[in-house]
Amino acid sequence: MALVRDPAFWKRFSAAMHLDEEAKTETGPKKHTIWTDHWIEAQRQKRRRTFICGILIFLIVAIIVAAIVVVILWLKSRNWLKPETEAVPMDLKRRERAARFASLSPDYHAPFSAIDRVIINKPIQDLVYEVQNDSLAPLDVLRTYGKVAVKAHEKTNCVTELLLPEAESWAQSEVNLKGPLAGVPISLKDSVQIKGFDITLGYTKFACKPYKEDGPMAKLLKDAGAVPYAKTALPVTLLSFESANALWGHCLNPHVPEYSPGGSTGGEGALLALGGRIGIGSDVAGSVRVPAAWSGIYSLRCSTGRWPKVGVNTSMAGQEGVASVFSPMARTLNDLTYFTKAIVGMKPWNYDHTVHPISWREDEEVEAQNKKLRIGLMSNDGVVPPTPAIERAISTTVAALTAAGHTVSEITPPAAADTFTGLSLASQLLNSDGCVTFNSHLHSFEPSDPGADQLTRICNLPRPLRYLYYLWVRYIRRDEKWATLIRGFAPKSAAELWKLTAQREAFRATWHSWWDAETQQYDFILCPVNATPALPHKAMHDAVSSCGYTFLWNLLDYTAGVLPVSHVDAKKDALSGPYKKVLKQLGASNAVAYGAWKHYDAAKMAGLPTAVQVVGRRWQEEKVLGYMAAVEEALEQYQDPVTGEGGKYPLIELD
Repeated sequence: MALVRDPAFWKRFSAAMHLDEEAKTETGPKKHTIWTDHWIEAQRQKRRRTFICGILIFLIVAIIVAAIVVVILWLKSRNWLKPETEAVPMDLKRRERAARFASLSPDYHAPFSAIDRVIINKPIQDLVYEVQNDSLAPLDVLRTYGKVAVKAHEKTNCVTELLLPEAESWAQSEVNLKGPLAGVPISLKDSVQIKGFDITLGYTKFACKPYKEDGPMAKLLKDAGAVPYAKTALPVTLLSFESANALWGHCLNPHVPEYSPGGSTGGEGALLALGGRIGIGSDVAGSVRVPAAWSGIYSLRCSTGRWPKVGVNTSMAGQEGVASVFSPMARTLNDLTYFTKAIVGMKPWNYDHTVHPISWREDEEVEAQNKKLRIGLMSNDGVVPPTPAIERAISTTVAALTAAGHTVSEITPPAAADTFTGLSLASQLLNSDGCVTFNSHLHSFEPSDPGADQLTRICNLPRPLRYLYYLWVRYIRRDEKWATLIRGFAPKSAAELWKLTAQREAFRATWHSWWDAETQQYDFILCPVNATPALPHKAMHDAVSSCGYTFLWNLLDYTAGVLPVSHVDAKKDALSGPYKKVLKQLGASNAVAYGAWKHYDAAKMAGLPTAVQVVGRRWQEEKVLGYMAAVEEALEQYQDPVTGEGGKYPLIELD
């Protein structure tokens, strides 16, 4: 730069360039200075442009590299970079199933007879009594429920493995007709081990690999006298309130087929709603409760150790951060109670080492059903407010309970363990492996569940990109709840998992102390099952995280039951405006709420069931069933003088 400012340099420069003699006048040096300044500024701009171009090229390359990394991780998570192994044709199991249904005797395809209808409408304890007294043949009962399975499957695609005609042989030779479930046909979630049949879980990887013997759960059921006759639909991954997969297809809602029957035990929900009697499903975030709510039946989420769980398969073996529990489902509350009592009475701890030796406590059930109750109401989980149809179900139930002389008051969950903290903590615990395990079972190009795909995409983001995504959601979109879920949704190290487990135990201890306090001596907590009625097929892409009303109780390991209340009404349950505007008025402008509410349409949902959830404390199955009976009785006796709300929930009438 000093050389550029040197007059001697410019003298030589001017001569070399044959500058005009005018350059030697008084104005010449000024012109040289101006020209020099322009040249220097041009060089600066050139360097600036070069620098900016370099930065842009670097950013473009970085984005391309990051995109390639994300794609590779995604392909790796879906096993698309692994050599293919013995893939089963996607339609093979469907063709086998169709052949089984077609091979049934004509009796199974005949219309329901008068005797069939009597059998279908009998409480199971009456069926047991008549079977044990030889006034009703087990094969007649089985054939009636075989008809139920045929007709329900035609409407909803709810059956995966049809266990007929094998079940006819079991009814005659293997089941204990002196047991508490003598001759009662039972349907089971596809994940239960039955000899001679697969446990596919909706994955082609597990197809055509039948088990050689019954698992402990199936053995217990047969020893109790039950006759397994069908295995039912679930979603691939088992992490969805949908029940669909490429292997078996979509299971449809029994009330409005364009909607989901719930998940992951959706096939059970559909079959029981259409005339099935009792069934078994599993629940890790609401998987027996949401199908009950969305299909209009009854279910009970048992605490861990109260119901057997050995002799099944799962998409996430070894996951114990939020334990999955197998639990009962039924078409009526009376059957649900009898079924639960019968299984506990079989001393399941003799079949399954995970079951605690807790006998049935009849006195607790009776007391819960007959006393005046103090009920805590959790009308909103603080993340996704209930939609109008669900809000109406809750308000009707509260009015009925109040009219029956019970006390209902809104609760304030403990500040240190609020419901959103529970959702965030449970989500991290459940998928602490980064969604690796449930994706590891997928073959190349085998489609997954839309909601599980969303979880996998977020989990597989490189940490820097996930953090940038978090910052954008948190500070640009100003969505603290979704941002918090994104930030925590990542693979965990062993040390991180231990820390989360410690937080879970502290969370449980806080709730235990809260419920023990004198001001919170509630018999049970009443709350929604989900913020919405059944959602349309594939809606879990948007609503995957809308599970707080059920997931919280899994994290706490509380007993929770579901009973139907009413149905969606196109006029009564319509939104007052665009859903985002309504949510803003409710103080719930977050992506989790948007994902659920965007699918709410009372006109299209008209006729879908609405339900409520009854939540007790850990290992209170007897009490919760008693509380459910008290709630159902209150609803049956109640009728709003203005709206006419209330009355007994009407089951689907069979064709």
